Amino acid sequence: MSLRWQLVAIAIIFLAAPSAAETQSEPSTIAFARISGRCSTLMVAGRYFACRAVAFYQNEVGRANFTIVLDDPTDSRHIITFSGDNGRRLDDRYELPIDRMLLKSKDRPKRDGLPVPLVETSTGMCMQLGSFVSGQISSIACNATDRNGRSYELQFESDGSPVRMWRVRPSRPTIK
Repeated sequence: MSLRWQLVAIAIIFLAAPSAAETQSEPSTIAFARISGRCSTLMVAGRYFACRAVAFYQNEVGRANFTIVLDDPTDSRHIITFSGDNGRRLDDRYELPIDRMLLKSKDRPKRDGLPVPLVETSTGMCMQLGSFVSGQISSIACNATDRNGRSYELQFESDGSPVRMWRVRPSRPTIK
């Protein structure tokens, strides 16, 4: 993995993980995966974008998230996340019902220097073909509509590279 992509993956980990101020209410990220490939479709509220990175993370209570860093020349912090609970594996397919979209941008308020996401209640579904256990994901397709009728769509195809997976072990805060 090139240095650029390693830095993007690290940035996503920090953007996915709760800040120190959130630790009382937000569960910690426990698993993170970076998936190499390309987005053939990425639509955010009716606007089309290219993507710079696609990742998956899960927190300690089981909420799963597909996070996409947008290639937006006007906003280097433009990130969307399809988020849901109760995902299920069916052979080599993983389905995640979406109940919210997390939207981050340069215009969002910041906490500990990181943008706080706008949470949009949504309905939809993500389907991943392949498995993190085998290290191979072939595609991810997500569709969601928020309560205001805005649509979000992702069609992602892997380049065949193995999935990069990290287990995240939260540590106790050292600052008192």
